[in-house]
Parts: sequence; structure tokens; C-alpha cells
Amino acid sequence: MTAGLSELKAEDVGVLICGHGSRNRQAVEEFASLADGLRPRMGGLPVEHGYLEFAKPILRDSLDRLRAQGVKRVLAVPAMLFAAGHAKNDIPSVLNTYSAETGLTIDYGRELGVDRLMIAAAGARIQEALAQSPSDVSLEETLLVVVGRGSSDPDANSNVTKITRMLVEGLGFGWGETVYSGVTFPLVEPGLRHVVRLGFKRIVVFPYFLFSGVLVSRIRQHTALVAADHPDVDFVSAGYLGDHALVLDTFVERVQEVLGGETAMNCSLCKYRAQVLGFEAEVGLAQESHHHHVEGLTDGCELCEHECTGACQPDGIPIPLGGGHQHSHDHAHEHGHGHHPYPHADHPLGPETLRKVSAKGEPFDTET
Repeated sequence: MTAGLSELKAEDVGVLICGHGSRNRQAVEEFASLADGLRPRMGGLPVEHGYLEFAKPILRDSLDRLRAQGVKRVLAVPAMLFAAGHAKNDIPSVLNTYSAETGLTIDYGRELGVDRLMIAAAGARIQEALAQSPSDVSLEETLLVVVGRGSSDPDANSNVTKITRMLVEGLGFGWGETVYSGVTFPLVEPGLRHVVRLGFKRIVVFPYFLFSGVLVSRIRQHTALVAADHPDVDFVSAGYLGDHALVLDTFVERVQEVLGGETAMNCSLCKYRAQVLGFEAEVGLAQESHHHHVEGLTDGCELCEHECTGACQPDGIPIPLGGGHQHSHDHAHEHGHGHHPYPHADHPLGPETLRKVSAKGEPFDTET
């Protein structure tokens, strides 16, 4: 698979894996580990990884490192599950600016997307969780809930739903539902409180995430809240994708696509290019990054020893870090960040309304 890549070593080609960045140390370590796992799969090509914000190296520094190794052409791939604002706007803006300033050729690949390998990796994580569960409930009596990141881009949100359906049919679950960790609706806790009414004996909650972080922690916490109210239902928490071998294989395929000129993003349902229902005002918005004000900021959260517990957001609102800066990797897309306002922020099962307190006195998540 890497034969074509190895032939490019003499042509001064390098690879850049582009991430968002996080204050969570475990998430940053996992991303770096993924990059390390990709290096032996790239046929000896120089491989660097970089972030938009909240971690180092930032993308510009990683591009500098590639140039220092003699690289004249960069194959850049976004480490994003779906193409929303970060993959469509923020990362391309940084890369285009750098290319214009330095003359470095940068070819940009597509997101991981709805892909057979990614679905297989997700299926493997779910099967691992089922294998560890003592319950003997059949798959036909089990409901699968897939939790997506959540975005203000309906195209990205709809892709999570497709992943859910592929997993439900592929594995034979009795039913499937999709909820989200932030920005859109339904969010995790209210979503689970709805699906538990369907009467299934077992519910598997699978976070369709690449890495750890506050959102994964909150998914587990909100699952536990609902599970405590329904002791007759067996709740099973599956692990996130991480650096599963099939995820790494998908990255290799994305790099191969760049080489073959096969990079094709879905523009028919992209809110920036087409009149998507409810998002018509966003057609033609300028391509720009909203991360310059925090690029390279590395004030990490030290409230947790390693894996994020959500302690930085005890009431769903982030504790300021780094001199009171309110922005965080896992949220705040609509708070002074330059994004177009999400049209359903007042939906009763999501976004802004989740600042309200639930009937049990527990705060809902406010990841927006």
C-alpha cells in the first residue's frame, strides 16, 4: 500500500496530519501517538503533525519542520471525522496563507468521512464493549446510540446518522439512534431519556470520536445519570475510535487520494456552497480561520491527573484557563469565535437551552 508513497521520498514530498488541538493532555498524547503510528505506513516520507490551537506544534511550525527536511510539496490531511468548519475553513485558511507566504506547495486531502474502514473500526470498538458485558441480551433486543461531536454544519451532522444506520444494519441491532455532544440537538442526556422509552433491555452508547477529552467524559457522565434512573436497563459504554489500525489505514488512503487527484469533498450539501434548507444565509461565507487569537496557546488543564473527568466544567461552563481565556477545544463555537450563529440554538433538546437545570437538579451539558 505504501509502494507509491516510498517512491516520492526522492521527490521531496512530506505529509502533514492536521489536528484541532486540546487542553486535555491525554487527547494531545493520543494524537501524537496516532501520528507516530502513521510514520511506518508512509513509505519513509517525512511525517509531521500540527494543531490549530491549544497545543504545540501549531500547523505553521510543523510546516517549517517539513521545509527544514527539504520538503517542497506537502500532502496535508485533516484529522477530522467529518467536514465541518474546521476542515472546510480553518485548516485550509492556515495552509493557504502559509503557501502564499513561502511558496511551498500544499495539497489538501479530505476528512476521514463515511468510510468502510472507519465503520469497521467503529464496529470493532462496539463489539469489544459487548464482549466485556456480562449481559446475555440479544442484539435484537439491544439499542445502539451513536454520539457524534455535533456541529453547526448539517452536512456533518447528517453523516453521523449514516454511520449509525450502517452500524445498526451491519451488526444487527434492534434499533439505532443518533445524539450529539454539543452545538446541535438532541444532546446526550435528553436524547437518552427519550430513547430509553422505547423499551429495549440493553443500550450501547458509542462515542464516535477519535480521541479522549471533556466531551467523551461528559458522554459517560450523562449516560450514568440516565442509567441510574433506569436500573432495569443495561447500559454499555463503548470506547472511542482512538488509533485503531483501521483508522490508520483510512489516513493512508486519504494521502493516496491526494496523490491520485481523487480528493472529492461533498459540496452538494455543503452549507457554504449550496442553498441548504435553514442555512441559506451562509452560502459564500469567506474562507478564514477563527483560531488566530489562540494559536499556540498551551495553557493545559491540570485539574485531572491524566484522562479528562470534566472537572474543568463542573456546571457545564468551562473554568477560564490561561489568564481568563474562555475558549476551549471542545466547545465555544458560538462564543466570540466568529462563527455564523446556529439557527436552532434555542431547541428544547440542545444548545443554549441546556444551560437550564434538569428536573433532578443536575445541569445539562452546554457544549456549544
